[in-house]
Amino acid sequence: MEARISLMYEDERKAKAVLEAISPDNINAPTGLSIETFAEKNQVITVIKYSEGNFLTLQSTIDDLLSCASVAEKSVSAIKS
Repeated sequence: MEARISLMYEDERKAKAVLEAISPDNINAPTGLSIETFAEKNQVITVIKYSEGNFLTLQSTIDDLLSCASVAEKSVSAIKS
């Protein structure tokens, strides 16, 4: 199973800030799960690959990623204001 998530921002600077905020979560992935996050211009792209059979694990990983990205976006916006 594989998921590709692309988050678009108004500029590269905000994309990079979000990338840096969520990237540390990618270090200790469970067995069978690989997560790669990178920036392309004003986008943060995450590719999640899961080789085990439980779809709920993949779904939970996606939910966690989006939750972390949301917090990072709010933090960047608060600092910017």
